Amino acid sequence: MFGLLTHNAPSIRLVGPRVVLRPLQRQDEKQWSEIREVSRSFLERWEPKWPSDATSPAAFRRRLKRFSAEWRDGTTYSFLIFNRSDDALCGGITLSNIRRGVAQSGSVGYWVGAPYARKGVMSEAVQLLLNFSFDTLGLHRVEAACLPSNGPSRGLLEKSGFIQEGLARQFLRIDGMWQDHVCYAILRTDPRPVVPMYD
Repeated sequence: MFGLLTHNAPSIRLVGPRVVLRPLQRQDEKQWSEIREVSRSFLERWEPKWPSDATSPAAFRRRLKRFSAEWRDGTTYSFLIFNRSDDALCGGITLSNIRRGVAQSGSVGYWVGAPYARKGVMSEAVQLLLNFSFDTLGLHRVEAACLPSNGPSRGLLEKSGFIQEGLARQFLRIDGMWQDHVCYAILRTDPRPVVPMYD
């Protein structure tokens, strides 16, 4: 399934009924810059502080280089999310902080472009990533965290089968400030919605 590295990115696609997940590639620069820029005010309050060149070609190249290296190291798997119907870029989802040994766990993070928010795109993407995490990578546990005020993200996680486990104080630096996060997790054996994966 992993394929060979092509243009510094592995050739893998996670295909569901409505969306396709695949790694960032050079040809995605224009779509990535456009959706991030049009969604700037929607996303900034939920993400680490954006650098001044956040949607520039240089920022895109930095991400591509970092994501490709992390994929090769097996520590992070970053995907972009595309509509199957028109190949439009909708957002991104990442499985990071992968710990092997006795942990066999990782953390999921995601973003969705403003035009695609609350349309079911991320629900399907999360399930495809969980299939990949548990069935392909063989992980036991996937964790997630979000701001207490982020009702849509909390609803998404709970709908996806994640269980709230607690509150981490000043857990991540978001929008320039250390902020508390609600912590969630799902185990391989926990019930979750079934989303088929296609070739």
